[in-house]
Amino acid sequence: MARSEHLPDPVIFREFPFNVGIRLIGPGDIRPTPEQRAAYRKFTSMGDPLADAVVEMFRRLPAGTGRAMFETALEQGIDAVPDAPAELKALFAQLDSVPFWLDQDKLDRAARVSGRVGPWATNLALSMFSLNGGYLASRAGKVLVGTGGLSAQAMAPRRVVETATWWIDVTARDGLRRFGPGFKNTVRVRIMHAQVRAGMNRRPDWDYEKWDHPINQSLTAGTLMLFSLATIAGCNAVGLTFSRKEKAAVYHLWRYVGHLIGLDPEILPADETDTWRLLWLQADYEFLPDEDSRALSQALVSALGPIYGFDGPGLGARALRRAFTLYSVSYSRILLGKTNSDFLEMPYSRVFLAAVLATAAINGALEVPRRCIPGATRLSERVGRRVTEAMMRRAARVNSPDRSYARHDRLAQTRAA
Repeated sequence: MARSEHLPDPVIFREFPFNVGIRLIGPGDIRPTPEQRAAYRKFTSMGDPLADAVVEMFRRLPAGTGRAMFETALEQGIDAVPDAPAELKALFAQLDSVPFWLDQDKLDRAARVSGRVGPWATNLALSMFSLNGGYLASRAGKVLVGTGGLSAQAMAPRRVVETATWWIDVTARDGLRRFGPGFKNTVRVRIMHAQVRAGMNRRPDWDYEKWDHPINQSLTAGTLMLFSLATIAGCNAVGLTFSRKEKAAVYHLWRYVGHLIGLDPEILPADETDTWRLLWLQADYEFLPDEDSRALSQALVSALGPIYGFDGPGLGARALRRAFTLYSVSYSRILLGKTNSDFLEMPYSRVFLAAVLATAAINGALEVPRRCIPGATRLSERVGRRVTEAMMRRAARVNSPDRSYARHDRLAQTRAA
C-alpha cells in the first residue's frame, strides 16, 4: 500500500530540529497510511500477556515464592524449578526460543559500537534525549507519577543510574546471551513493567479514557525506540559518526531487546526504517506534553549533579554541578527544539549551547583520523567501554541502584479493596 501524500506530519516534525534532522538522517518518507495510523491505536490497550500471567502467579502464591521461582528459572533455566507453574513455563518457552532472525555477529558489532560512544550515550543521549524526550509522551508519565518514580527528586538519580547500568548490561559483549547480564536484567525489567501495570490497573483513579492501558505496547515500543535512536541520532548530535553496518547492528540489538522485553512482533521495529516510522506514529499519538511532563523533566535536571556525586556544599562542587547541568540541558535543547524545551522550562544558556556545538565540531574532526588510522576504532571501542563502566561504577556507589527491581513486588501483592 502506498504511503499517503496527504497525511500531515505531527507538529513536532514541522519544527526545528526535527524538520531538518528527518531530511538529513532519516530513511525517506516515514509517513503511514491512514489505515496504518488508525490500526496503531490497538497497541495502546495491549499489555504483555506472558509477563502479566507471571505477575498474577506471584500474587496467587505466598509472598516471595513466585519471585524465587522466577529468579531460579532466570539464573539456572526453567528445568531447575521443580513443578514450575504453567505461567512460568510459558514465559521461559518464549524467552528461550531464539528468533530465526537473530544474528550474533551483529550483536557483537553493536556491543563494540556502544563501547565507542558509551561516554556520550550514557551521560547525554540516554538522559537528555531518551529520558527527557520521552517525557513529552505524557501518558507514559502518568505511571512514573503514580509510582513516585522520577517525579520524586530524591528518587531520580537512582532511577537514572538504573537505566544507564541496564544499558551497559545489554550493550556489553555477550550481554544478551541466555545467561548474560543484559538478557537477565531485561527480563527483570519486563517483570517489573508487568508488576507496575498490575498495580496501576488496581487503582480506582486510573483514567483509561485519557491515559490508555498502563505500560501498554505503544509506550513500551516508544521507550525502546528512544534507546535505539538515542544511540545513533543522539551521538550524531555531538559529532560522532556511524557506518551503515554499525547502524544496522545497533538497531538489530534493540530489536532483540524488544523481543525479550515482550513487544508484540507486529510493533517491534526490525531495522532503522521501521524505527523512524514508529517515531512518526509516536509523535502523532503519544507526544502530548503536560504539567507532569514538565515536573518529570525538572526532576531529571535537578538530578544531573547528584547522579555523579556533584552535589557537595563547596564552591567547586557547586560550580561543577552548574556547568554539567547547563551543558547537558543545552544539549537537550538542541535535540528537542525550542518549543518543547521552553514548555519543559529547561534553562537557557547561550554560552553552553555554543559549548555543545563546539564539542560536535571537535568530535567531528576527530572522527576523520579515527576512521582512517588502522586500529584506532578498536582502541576507541575498548577505551570508551572502560571509561563508561568506571563512570557508572562511581554513579552506582553514590546512588545504590536496585538491579533486581524486586522493590516492585509489593505492587503484585496489593489486592483490590
